[in-house]
Amino acid sequence: MADQAHDAASRSSPTLATLAVVFARYANTTFGGGSATIAVLKEQVVVKRGWINETEFDLNYALSRLTPGTNLLAFCTAAGWTTRRWLGAIVALIASSLPCSVMTLVMSVFYEQLHRSAVFQAALRGALAAAVAIMISTAWVFAEPHVKAAPWKALVVVPSTIALALGVHLSPVKILLLAGAAGVAWPTGAPQKEQR
Repeated sequence: MADQAHDAASRSSPTLATLAVVFARYANTTFGGGSATIAVLKEQVVVKRGWINETEFDLNYALSRLTPGTNLLAFCTAAGWTTRRWLGAIVALIASSLPCSVMTLVMSVFYEQLHRSAVFQAALRGALAAAVAIMISTAWVFAEPHVKAAPWKALVVVPSTIALALGVHLSPVKILLLAGAAGVAWPTGAPQKEQR
C-alpha cells in the first residue's frame, strides 16, 4: 500500500491542457472501436507518459467495462479522474467525446449522398474488415501481460469465456461479474516486491 502511495506521489501529473490534447488526439483519431482506442491510450498514458500505472489502468479498464453506456467514455473519465481528479475527469470526457461527436454529425449529413456510391460501399467493406483485425489485435494487447503472467489461467479463462458467451449466450456483464468472482476465489502467488 505504501508503494502505491509513493508511486502516485512520484509520477508526473499532466496539465489539464496536456490531458485534453492527448485524449482529444487519441480518443478521436483511433479506429477500431473503444477497445482499440483504449489500447492506444494505454500506450500514451501508462507506457509513454507514466500518468497512471498498470494496476490503475487495469482497474479503470475493468470499471469501464462494467458501466452501462459507452465504455470508451467511461474509461477516459476514469483515467482523467486517476490523473487529476474531478477536473481531469471532466476534461478527459469532453476531449474524448466532443470532437468525434461533431465529426459524426457532419458525416451523417453527407451519408445520405454517399451511401449509394459503389466506391463508398467498397471503402466501407474494407474498413469493416480492418476493424475486425484491429479488434483481434487489441484483444491481444490487453490479454498478453496476463497470459504471460499465468498461462495456465488463460487456458481455463479463455475457453470458459467463449463457452459462456457463444454456447450459453450469457451477457457480457454476467461474464465479467463471474470472472470477478472467480478472480477473488482463484488462488494467486504471493505479491512480488519490486527490486530496487
